[in-house]
Amino acid sequence: MGKLLSVVLCCLSLVTSAHAQRIKDVASIQGVRSNQLIGYGLVVGLPGTGEQSPFTEQSFRTMLTNFGISLDPNIKPKIKNVVAVAVHAELPPFIKPGQTIDVTV
Repeated sequence: MGKLLSVVLCCLSLVTSAHAQRIKDVASIQGVRSNQLIGYGLVVGLPGTGEQSPFTEQSFRTMLTNFGISLDPNIKPKIKNVVAVAVHAELPPFIKPGQTIDVTV
């Protein structure tokens, strides 16, 4: 028992106080970059300035199908107030919730 106590006391005498540091002070983050966001959608409600392209028509049909509305495949809808758009944005690194970003439509 005396030897065990001696070993424990010897080990405890070697313990020093802990030195605390924050991770951000001793590390560097690699690979931090912005992220490109790309999307696509339909703008509805234009005052007769929409387009009649097959791409817009197909997208419009798909949207209606997703809403549970089916159109006869032989019917070609005359869409005058809808246009298909692409949306691009860049999400910068370390952005916080609530911050705004620029979006190009």
